[in-house]
Amino acid sequence: MVRHMFPNLLLLWSISHDLHITGQTYHKPKEQSWNNQNLYSVPLDLDVRLRRLDLSNNFIRQLHTLALPYLEQLDLSSNQLDLISEGAFENLARLEELNLSRNVLNNNLGSNGKALQSLSRLKSLDISINGLSDDAVELYLRNKSSLEQLKMTGNALTRLSQNLFKESKGLRAITIEDNQISVIEQGTFEPLGQLEMLNLAKNNLVHICDFKLHQVKYLNLSQNSIEFFVTREDDQLYQLEILDLSHNKLLYFPIVPKMNSLRYLYLQNNLVGALNLEATMVSEANSLYSEIMKEKTVKKNNLHSIWRLMPLIYIDLSYNHFRSFPLETLSRLTSLETLNFSYNCLQNIAWDVRNDESGYPQKLFFPSLKYLDLQSNGLEYVSPLFLNALMQIETLNLQDNSVQPCASTPQQINNMSCVLFEQLRTLKHLNLRENHIKTLHPNTFHEISLVSLNLARNTHMIMQSDALGGVQNTLQSLIISELNMTSSNLSLPCMPVLTQLNISNNHLDVIPSSFSCSPLREIDIRNNNFASLNHSLILALSVRLTRIYISGNYFNCCDSKWLKILHELKIELPDVNDTVCFTSHGNFAMTEYIKNPLENCVFHTEAQEIHFGTMIIIVLFLIVILTMFIIFTRKLCCTQRSFIV
Repeated sequence: MVRHMFPNLLLLWSISHDLHITGQTYHKPKEQSWNNQNLYSVPLDLDVRLRRLDLSNNFIRQLHTLALPYLEQLDLSSNQLDLISEGAFENLARLEELNLSRNVLNNNLGSNGKALQSLSRLKSLDISINGLSDDAVELYLRNKSSLEQLKMTGNALTRLSQNLFKESKGLRAITIEDNQISVIEQGTFEPLGQLEMLNLAKNNLVHICDFKLHQVKYLNLSQNSIEFFVTREDDQLYQLEILDLSHNKLLYFPIVPKMNSLRYLYLQNNLVGALNLEATMVSEANSLYSEIMKEKTVKKNNLHSIWRLMPLIYIDLSYNHFRSFPLETLSRLTSLETLNFSYNCLQNIAWDVRNDESGYPQKLFFPSLKYLDLQSNGLEYVSPLFLNALMQIETLNLQDNSVQPCASTPQQINNMSCVLFEQLRTLKHLNLRENHIKTLHPNTFHEISLVSLNLARNTHMIMQSDALGGVQNTLQSLIISELNMTSSNLSLPCMPVLTQLNISNNHLDVIPSSFSCSPLREIDIRNNNFASLNHSLILALSVRLTRIYISGNYFNCCDSKWLKILHELKIELPDVNDTVCFTSHGNFAMTEYIKNPLENCVFHTEAQEIHFGTMIIIVLFLIVILTMFIIFTRKLCCTQRSFIV
């Protein structure tokens, strides 16, 4: 008993001594960091008033009694801790946050467990990456009625039992990522009435047969082996707002709670769409629901009826196996604003819609969709009916497809080999990068108020005259890089609101003078054939210009008035260190020229003037000699004739 009393008496003496010296109680928070100090034990001279103590990234193996009555946060992560004395935390009455991650706490479970049980006021506990088994975790979570946040990432858990959290029913956030969990007993999470965030990513879960967590707002089940997610239909309200089912083996869309609050759904990197036909996929999903819920017959289309009620604004379906666009299913999402459908197997988006109950084709719309990503699908054709259904579309990403824009003529409106963009009256941002476009016809984007347009890497594209007709007054960003263009075949109109221009990776040697009317702020002319830039054009643009990329050209050092303008006006040249220029004496780094304009250019100019003068004198001399020779020849001829006569 005396042995246990001595540390307490010492602690009381320390507190009273401090009060005697300062004459007041401690109010201001105080913290101390011993992070990464190669410590093998806890320092003995710790200030008793500490509220935050960081001992992380050391070599501490054992922890004994800590006499720190005001301590609220303790970080012992990334040590070699495997033994915690039973009374180590007895004097930490105010401790609320404890980080024990990256240690070896699967050893000495008896002593360690008793030590942790004394922390009854703990609100946050991190025991990640300790090699903990199911039994060890259950032991460490005893007497944790105040616990709100728990992290157990990177351990060896295989099964979650209904007894695991029975003494921690106040938990709000649980992270059990990167374990080996394959079984979750019924009743494990349901009693946790305040649980809002649950992360079970990177485990071995295969099925979610009857989701019942009404209180959870964020659920992460990514990187498991889940084949289906099914919720029994009832009239209870679920708080779920974010559901991450990415990187699994889903064949079907999830059947979520009927009364839900779901706004973000992540389904990327699954097998959805592998069944080819949308009707088949929906039918099998409904049959699966009936089988799991032990219904004798498929009563109705559960998937569509539930999806119609979802307040979803974002869905990610990238990296799946769709060969056709699931028009009917996705059109149920009337609140949907962002759809990522990139990296699938679409070759066309046809308006393949079944008839309704009256025998007429269904009228489907995407009334709220603003952002649609169709990158890397192999698309060649998009139905005009689909484009008409995009009532509010603002951003369309078609990068890395085979889309050919139609000419703005009546003959091409029903052309199955091109896409008519002028239907998209609300479109503001269009990405057609790397589509093997052959020709950009006049007025291709007529009646669209485009703000940004990316036409890069269409290496053999011909831009016909007035190809940007109709958008020249709205376009603020234009990318026409990697088109193999020369200055002779680049003809662009005046664009009075253009602020960003990228003409890099072409064969240009002149910036079109039409850009003098543009309020350009950023220009990219990298990797072209520029030897100089029109200094009067640069001076006109310098009013608003803030940045220009120039590397990869072969500039003439002695024709660099434009560079002086940029340098004097302090316009940013981010890649100037990679830029070279040449003189008759060789190549030089552009930065060296800026610091000290080369005298070689002066000599070069004078030499040119001297050379020109010399040439004139030589020419005049030759003319005089030639004239005298002609006169002499004529006189000689006349003399000879007189002699003959």
